[in-house]
Amino acid sequence: MVSQSYTVAFEGVEARLVEVQCALSDGLPAFAVVGLPDKAVQEARERVRAALGALGVALPMQRITVNLSPADLPKEGSHFDLPIALALLGAIGLVPRDKLENLVALGELSLDGRLLAVAGALPAAMAAATSERSLICPKGSGAEAAWVGAAEVIAPATLSAAIDHLSGRTPLDPASPGLISPDPHPRDLRDVKGQERAKRALEIAAAGRHHLMMIGAPGSGKSMLAARLPSILPEMNPEEMLETSMIHSLSGLIDEGGISRARPFREPHHTASMAAMIGGGRGARPGEVSLAHNGVLFMDEFPEFPRAVLETLRQPIETGEVVVSRANAHMRYPCRFLLVAAANPCKCGYLGDPERACSRAPSCGEDYLARISGPLMDRFDLRLEVPPVRYADLDLPASGERSGTVAARVAQARALQSRRFAHAPNVRVNAEAEGALLEEIAMPDTEGRALLSRMAERVGLSARGYHRVLRVARTIADLDGEDEVRQPHIAEALSYRITAQAG
Repeated sequence: MVSQSYTVAFEGVEARLVEVQCALSDGLPAFAVVGLPDKAVQEARERVRAALGALGVALPMQRITVNLSPADLPKEGSHFDLPIALALLGAIGLVPRDKLENLVALGELSLDGRLLAVAGALPAAMAAATSERSLICPKGSGAEAAWVGAAEVIAPATLSAAIDHLSGRTPLDPASPGLISPDPHPRDLRDVKGQERAKRALEIAAAGRHHLMMIGAPGSGKSMLAARLPSILPEMNPEEMLETSMIHSLSGLIDEGGISRARPFREPHHTASMAAMIGGGRGARPGEVSLAHNGVLFMDEFPEFPRAVLETLRQPIETGEVVVSRANAHMRYPCRFLLVAAANPCKCGYLGDPERACSRAPSCGEDYLARISGPLMDRFDLRLEVPPVRYADLDLPASGERSGTVAARVAQARALQSRRFAHAPNVRVNAEAEGALLEEIAMPDTEGRALLSRMAERVGLSARGYHRVLRVARTIADLDGEDEVRQPHIAEALSYRITAQAG
């Protein structure tokens, strides 16, 4: 007789249903797991054996065969422990087999029978809901999985509690979804003294999700500005929360408290590898570009990143999706992020200071920034120089707008875009508009078109640069609450490209 339970295997952000079959047969006692298991799945035999022993359950003196179907799908991870244990318990009659038919299970077993939280509970709950089954998972993953309201989530703390629930002796209540509120005291934009133009650029970037490049001497406040960008971004809506949390769940970044509304802020070090940035490695896990989905990817010391890593950013920036290719599969991860890059003007960092610049100035600056290719630089909507802060400004008390004031304008501009793109597929913000849609929403007035035409010829704007100016101008008009893109909006949008080119 074969007993069956169900679990999932992950392919990108999707969870594929896996049938766990357990059969007892005559022969020498053995415990075999087949169906393309990796090392962690193979080791589940010993964890299951020890956990059952801790409950006083001895394995039968028979040959135990566990098959993970479909057999040609690679199985990775420790979350197969619980479904293997339940299938075995069903085979020896300690758990009703009919109860296992309507469950999707995942969880890691400790040697004393406790259930340990695992990555991927949220995608697993989505798969359970799609197959019209309930989900049983460790207590530490319950708040995360229960956020999918279409599936009932049972979250026992131990294997013994799971057995008692399935056998009907001690039924458990469904888990409740967890929601973490954002930090009530984030870093405030008012902390930054001076740099009013950079603050304005941050506001525009946040309102339309425009990529931003900041170039300035060390200590000018580039990192400080970037760290305060999350404080002016609106909270994620439920759809964005689900998309982002699916990726973070696969990476094990969601704690027991539940899901957060705060947008992710990722800041990888410039020594990060290709797999760390784009995705890959064992199990083709998501990289930093996907972990920053619907949030901010801050890359400090931008030219110091390996050239190959920088060039791989070009396609994700354009498409909002990254494909991690393997010989037997292609993993797709979404990656619609706001890229903020910071760079020194040269290797020593003091190109504009005649007293502190190195002997190779100004050629050192050209060589250093040449590490950023033209096609990649062209993908930044906003490019500005961040000048050093004067000592007189540092002595002044904190002044200027607080993050909450700026965030209110950003939220209002985002609301306008939500209504504008309500019926446009795959478009949420101005930075994603293109083609006929962009021309419809961002075509400037007569004076604006004349200015844009003159400057495009003078500075040699590429077609991509021309469209990015239109997108930025549309966002500036949204911040001003105006329906039409006018000449001042075009002029300000152009200033964030011409300044960088002139420098």
